[in-house]
Amino acid sequence: MQRPFPLPQEDFSLKETAPRLGGGGLGGGDKLTNTYDLVEQMQYLYVRVVKAKDLPAKDVTGSCDPYVEVKLGNYKGTTRHFEKKTNPEWNQVFAFSKDRIQASVVEVVVKDKDFVKDDFMGMVLFDLNEIPKRVPPDSPLAPQWYRLEDRKGEKVKGELMLAVWMGTQADEAFPDAWHSDAATVPGDGLANIRSKVYLSPKLWYVRVNIIEAQDLLLNAKPGFPEVFVKATIGNQTLRTRISTSRCPNPLWNEDLMFVVAEPFEEHLILSAEERIGPNKDEVLGKAVVHLQSVERRLDCRVINSRWYHLEKHAAADGEQKKEVKFASRIHLRLCLDGGYHVLDESTHYSSDLRPTAKQLWKPSIGILEVGILTAQGLLPMKTKDGRGTTDAYCVAKYGQKWVRTRTIIDSFSPKWNEQYTWEVYDPCTVITVGVFDNCHLQGGDKANGAKDNRIGKVRIRLSTLETDKVYTHSYPLLVLHTTGVKKMGEVHLAVRFSCSSLLNMLHTYSRPLLPKMHYLHPLTVTQLDYLRHQSTQIVSTRLTRAEPPLRKEVVEYMLDVGSHMWSMRRSKANFFRIINVLSGLIATGRWFGQICLWKNPITTVLIHVLYVILILYPELILPTMFLYLFLIGVWYYRWRPRKPPHMDTRLSHADTAHPDELDEEFDTFPTSRPPEIVRMRYDRLRSVAGRVQTVVGDLATQGERFQSLLSWRDPRATALFLIFCLAAAIVLYVTPFQVVALLTGFYVLRHPRFRHRLPSVPLNFFRRLPARTDSML
Repeated sequence: MQRPFPLPQEDFSLKETAPRLGGGGLGGGDKLTNTYDLVEQMQYLYVRVVKAKDLPAKDVTGSCDPYVEVKLGNYKGTTRHFEKKTNPEWNQVFAFSKDRIQASVVEVVVKDKDFVKDDFMGMVLFDLNEIPKRVPPDSPLAPQWYRLEDRKGEKVKGELMLAVWMGTQADEAFPDAWHSDAATVPGDGLANIRSKVYLSPKLWYVRVNIIEAQDLLLNAKPGFPEVFVKATIGNQTLRTRISTSRCPNPLWNEDLMFVVAEPFEEHLILSAEERIGPNKDEVLGKAVVHLQSVERRLDCRVINSRWYHLEKHAAADGEQKKEVKFASRIHLRLCLDGGYHVLDESTHYSSDLRPTAKQLWKPSIGILEVGILTAQGLLPMKTKDGRGTTDAYCVAKYGQKWVRTRTIIDSFSPKWNEQYTWEVYDPCTVITVGVFDNCHLQGGDKANGAKDNRIGKVRIRLSTLETDKVYTHSYPLLVLHTTGVKKMGEVHLAVRFSCSSLLNMLHTYSRPLLPKMHYLHPLTVTQLDYLRHQSTQIVSTRLTRAEPPLRKEVVEYMLDVGSHMWSMRRSKANFFRIINVLSGLIATGRWFGQICLWKNPITTVLIHVLYVILILYPELILPTMFLYLFLIGVWYYRWRPRKPPHMDTRLSHADTAHPDELDEEFDTFPTSRPPEIVRMRYDRLRSVAGRVQTVVGDLATQGERFQSLLSWRDPRATALFLIFCLAAAIVLYVTPFQVVALLTGFYVLRHPRFRHRLPSVPLNFFRRLPARTDSML
């Protein structure tokens, strides 16, 4: 299979931009709001339709069914209509982008809803040149009563309360306003295109310590009883090991960990069960615990244990009464652990590291401000009326706060210009910004199960940003497909990290990354993986229930739910990352080898002199080493990164991955591919694992040779080593250490004419030591 030709690297690069942030006001030196200084100002005509009174009757009942139509050129927005009401109240806002205004007059028309043709009741006209301008924090413009006019300009019965002004996206009316660029969206789909701020639910770890049970009614079966406890909270189910006790009072003393979210809607259900046959268990009793009554702890103090009654579930009411008299019970220690940070993101790029309990939070160290400006060059994501289209919106996630911009309808270069702010508690955190295509413009369930398409995402680590500096860059939106990496467009962001206290921020570098409970009472890797999976499910479920919903596919993409799955491409990338990390040591070793071989005699002589000075004055070794590191860091300051990090296709090996490797990466779990493809991939994995197995075996062999120096596995080798150790001890006792160090250094740095091409005696001796490889099957 031929690999597709990758796009040139410059297409995936980060581009610095110079947008006109703040916009310079509405013109003529108008003041700007500081809360919107990271975006380009967009001007809008706002029309607030409040209410009407004394409307004329239009039907035989002496009433009317009024609604208001706001027209500006080719754009037209309408309010909802009221049946049989002459004094209706709408309180709706309409926003028309100034860039798309092609008329000089805005018409506000009141009409009467009718089956055949809507009747004209009156209108109010506004000249755009006479409309006042307003920029927050100015007070909102007060609506006024306007007398309705007919088409000839003569006054008619009825009045309409309106407010009309020119403003920007910083206006309070902007988020909930009807927008002219969304005129084609039906009314029930408007909620799905508006901007929104969400908060992740507050997550807690629930620790269930199952100690023991008493007086269980076991089945009379041959052999020892096999009793275990199953605990369930919502969709999470865990079970203890089978007790080794041979009596009706089994003992476990085992911890089970769950994730729950406030408000606590589920209960903890515990059931003691006995294995009575293959894949057949019988419930011995159940207990239900309300999570609101569970004690909360902030540290690792011991919680008082409690006994809970186990109720036997019988088939008949009469039997149930008999068995309630006999009290089987279970001994538990329950608590809500607030000292942990509940991980719902990967620890490598987490946006929040605070514990659950707010009492343990440290003061914030600064503010993160992000201006989501525009996107350019977006690709068509779906087909509508025979042509490609994209309805793009952005989602940004940092800490517990999620933001969603409004959806720009049918545009490959959408302009959002929305600014958001987060409090920062740790600089070593990451903000994620994703771009998506909205497939739910019809509202309700009309999308027929369609999912919002991912266009790409960007991660920015705050610790890589200079404080109080505005970074304006255009980030490539890269998505990995089965055919290779694909650039879906670019998103334009303005980012500023402001620090309130430099000392507090520097102090965070000395604190543990996670709350102290992670170190005092650590969770296993298996527990953390399971709990993270459950956390992401809870967060996605809760945000899906919001209005408008932040859909599951969006939340999972932002949280990198599938990042733990096997990927040959990612494994190669991580291997070469390790090689890159070790490249400095390898280069140093090669340089030292050239010194030893006298490739450059002057440098070798200087190293001799430096070595003699350090041996004669050993107190200079550490100062020299730290001064050297300091000078290297100062030298590298000239070439420090000036741009934030972004998705790197070369580092990810996304531009060189084979199509079959990408197809394997996108395969479901369990696999859905044909058997012959699965067999081929399994054989490939076996070959890779065989090479890894060989390397691991070689490392084990070298370690076992070190152990065999004193193990007498090879008595002659051990005897020789002990004689050498005794001789070395005597020589080192009578010889000053500096003399030994000087002689050793001169021996290592000796001239090539005094060297042999054969391996040295110590290396020959070490390679002859026995290992346990000959004992393996």
